[in-house]
Formats: sequence, structure tokens, C-alpha cells
Amino acid sequence: MKIAICTDAWVPQVNGVVTTLTHTAEHLRRQGHEVRVVAPDHEGMRTIPLPGYPEIRLAWRPRSRVNELLDGFGPDCIHIATEGPMGQAGRGWCLAHNRPFTTSYHTRFPEYLRARLPVPEGVSYAWLRRFHAPAEAVLVPTPSVCSALAERGFGRLQLWSRGVDTERFHPDQRMDLGLPGPVWVYAGRLSVEKNLPAFLRLNLPGTKLVIGDGPARAGLVRQFPDVVFVGYRRGDELARYLASGDVFVFPSRTDTFGLVMLEAMASGLPVAAFPVTGPLDVVRPGLTGVLDHDLRSAALCALRLDRSAVRQAALGFGWDACTRQFEALLQPA
Repeated sequence: MKIAICTDAWVPQVNGVVTTLTHTAEHLRRQGHEVRVVAPDHEGMRTIPLPGYPEIRLAWRPRSRVNELLDGFGPDCIHIATEGPMGQAGRGWCLAHNRPFTTSYHTRFPEYLRARLPVPEGVSYAWLRRFHAPAEAVLVPTPSVCSALAERGFGRLQLWSRGVDTERFHPDQRMDLGLPGPVWVYAGRLSVEKNLPAFLRLNLPGTKLVIGDGPARAGLVRQFPDVVFVGYRRGDELARYLASGDVFVFPSRTDTFGLVMLEAMASGLPVAAFPVTGPLDVVRPGLTGVLDHDLRSAALCALRLDRSAVRQAALGFGWDACTRQFEALLQPA
């Protein structure tokens, strides 16, 4: 089939949405499909920085260009991956041409927005319900996200899980960081909704290591001078850093999945997190991590878990199965 994916999140951005879409597109192509990713920065569109997140650039008035690209490609199936300008333009094309389409829900946008601006969550969820309502299926990453959206009136919800590259993320990537142990690791965007202070203020032995960047970095560096910040790391370099830690600490309360937890688990790192959406669906308590409202207790208990068992559990998450799940949910014209 010819499959179009409209998304506001794409390389060079570094986040779970981009990782998911790049792996999905790659595996769809391996299966013989022709995939066109319609994204900003790659189609000659003017872009502007997202306020508060200058590393994320949004397309400026992309509708005519998206219409031109979709008309020229002639897709059999269309997936709208995000709710930004590119997603809205792709959705508009589908509605204008009476074409069925699927959407996906990656980010708890209302909670993110509420953390930065006084916008009631109910207002944001009402807008999101309207955006996703015409879709033949709304793809969500976990059962808990599915339940939460159903309670807020979303319909046609379908599960689309996530995977991990278990060849790249592997305990054999471990290297000597030259840091006092144990090493407590976080990887991801450094922004207010990630709740980093809940981790960085913990009284833990050894070293806290933060991988990633974002608008909150400068303030966090000033506030926590004893923490090691190494910026973004990608590919094999990220895999080496993850494998070299002892526990992965995930303080976010707003993620829908937290793909980086799978990458840490594949590297042999047990996860310490709050018992909230995301960790509840990814972590197997007592085996691959510890969930507790006391994050310090969770981290210390996770340190005692068997790293080989953590790795073994992660092997059950493969991109091939996730891609077949995605393919089965597509709606051909």
C-alpha cells in the first residue's frame, strides 16, 4: 500500500514520538509498503519555533503544501500522528476528500499545557475530542491511556503498543563513566512537565546523570550543581550511556508511555517511577522496576533487582509486532 503519515514531530527532533514513527516507517517499508512522511522541515515549508521549545519547529500555514503533497502521492491509507499544524492540514485534506483516516494520541497535551499556562484541562480535552472524532480509529499506546480517554468521551480507541531496538540497547554496551556509583540515570527532554526536580532533589548515594536537553536545562544546572548533565546523546552513544547506569529514574507523571523506559530496560537498567500512566503499563513491579509514590524508596529498591531479568523482560517488546499492529488498524480508501 501507499501509506502517508502526517506529523509535526520528525527528525531532527529527539523524542519518543519521532522514535516511534521512524521505526514504524522503516518496518512498513521492509514489508513492501511505500511510505511518505509528510512533516515540516523536509517539504520546503516555512517553520517557526514552538514557544518555550525552540528545538521544536512547527509548520507555518502548511495546508496548501500538504494538499499538494497528498494529491501527488495518492495514498491508499492516511495516518494523522499529531494534532499540530501538519496534523490539522492532513485531517482537513481527508475530510475534504471524504477519505477515511486514523489518528494517534501520543502526548498528554492538556496536562503539559496546564503545567505552563492557566488553561483548564477540560478545555484542551474538548478540543482534542473534536480533532480525533472523525477518525476511524484513535491509536493509543497503553490500556491505561485508553481507559483515561474513554472516561473523557473519546471513542473508537485502539491499542498500538511501542517497541525497542534490543540489538542497539544491550547490557554489553556498558562503559566506564568514571563517576562514583551507583549511577542514577534520567534520559529525555528537560522541561517542566517532566518533573525533573522530583528526581534531582532526592538524597541518593553515588551520582545522578541526566541525558538530554530542553528549555529547563539552564535552571536545573544552577539549582542542582552536583548533577552531571551531558546533553543529548543519540543512537549507539545513548545506548552506551544507558547501559552504564545502575537504575533508570523516571519522574514524569504526564507521559502516555515513556519509550525511554523500554530502552533502559533493554540495556539492563531497572526502572524507578511513580505508579502513574506510562510506568504502570511498561514496568513489571519487582521484576523490571519499582513503582512507588516515594520515588527515593523506589530507586533504592530497584537497585537490588536482577539486571539480566530486566533485560529478558524487555525482549518481549519488538518493533515488528508493533508495526503489524499499526498496519492492521489502517483504513484503506
